[in-house]
Order: sequence, then C-alpha cells, then structure tokens
Amino acid sequence: MPTGFRSTALRLLKWAAIVLVVVLLLPYLLAPLYRFVDPVSTLMLWRRMTLARVERTWTPLDTISPALPRAVMVAEDARFCTHRGVDFSELRNAIEDADDLSEMRGGSTIAQQTAKNLFLWPGRSVVRKALEFPLALWLDLVLGKRRLMEIYLNIAEWGPNGEFGVEAGARKAFNKSAKDLTAGEAALLAAVLPNPRRRSAMQPRPGVRRIAGIVQGRAARAKSIDACLKG
Repeated sequence: MPTGFRSTALRLLKWAAIVLVVVLLLPYLLAPLYRFVDPVSTLMLWRRMTLARVERTWTPLDTISPALPRAVMVAEDARFCTHRGVDFSELRNAIEDADDLSEMRGGSTIAQQTAKNLFLWPGRSVVRKALEFPLALWLDLVLGKRRLMEIYLNIAEWGPNGEFGVEAGARKAFNKSAKDLTAGEAALLAAVLPNPRRRSAMQPRPGVRRIAGIVQGRAARAKSIDACLKG
C-alpha cells in the first residue's frame, strides 16, 4: 500500500473517530442546558426540515392539570418517582418476555422515552437501547424529576398530524387547554401515548376506553404517585 494512501486513510479514520466521539458526547453536554432551555425532539426537527406540520406550544408543568402527569405515570412509568431513570425490575421482566432485545416490549421509563425523543430515533434495536440506558440515567440526574416530566409532556407526540406536547394534544382531542383537563380526559390522553397515530383520544375505540378506565382508576387510588413533582 502506498505510503501517501496509508497516511490519508489514517487521517480519515482519526477524524471519523473524533466526529463519532463528539456525536456520542453531545447529548450529555446538551442535557444540563435543558434545565433552562425548552428543547424540541428529533422527530419535530425532522418534520420541520421536511416541511411537515409541527404544532407545539410549550406549557409549564404548573399550568398543566395535575391529573395528566399522574395519569401518564400510571400508564407509562409507575415507579417514576423512585427509580433513577431506568426501572431495572421492569426491564428484567421485559427482557425475560422477549426472545431478543430488539423485540423487547415495555420496560421503557419516562426518562428513557425522553432520551429517545430528544436524541435518538424510533424503533427497537440493540444499538438504540445501548445508547438510551446511560442517557436516561444522565437525564434523571441532571434534570430532576419535575423538569424531566415537564420536558416529556412537551415533546411527546400526541396526535396523528404533527401534534406534539400536551397542549396541542388536549386542544386536538378536546378543544381545551391542558390546564382544564379532567381526570377522564387525562386518562384518555395517557392511553393513546404508545401510538398516537393509530389511537385517538378524540374518538376513542373500545380498547382505548378500557385502557383509559384502568388508568383513571389506578390514578385515583394512587394520589401520592406524583409526590416527586411537587414544586
């Protein structure tokens, strides 16, 4: 191999390694800034780049009906207040129920979903999960529970046509602000979170209504579940 070609290849490999390290470290550098800066998700950025519709109005947690974060915790991450970003008990159960990590269902905490929404991509792959776990632990540490929940509620996809965040979701489904949501409406919004493109809180099918009823009942019996959000 000619010396000049080898030297050029080594330089390219060196720069590729530097770029890779920067890309991997960037989320860890950005996360502390999100204590003060209101972020957008990678999906929102992609839709804006492709000129697709994006509707999002940032809504502080103080002005969101308390029923909503409570319902979301019951539906998505019941131990949100007690784990540190990854719920290893739920994760163990999810792994045991899957033949392969890429097929794993459940076990994804609000911190993990926030990490995915902010910095990663959708889908179930070993690579994404490997990146997601440490990021979730870092987000939980540097943001704290209250800010983490506030960010999650404001970047989650909540409708089939570019509705992001609970304010857009509430207005799409019920034509009202997130601060005016009832416990039943909050439960319906929580029930559609796993797939807001196929599930509707505005016109819920029986399955969604059943899930929402379970969520509402559990939320009513678990008033202290949101203790870590008190500001």
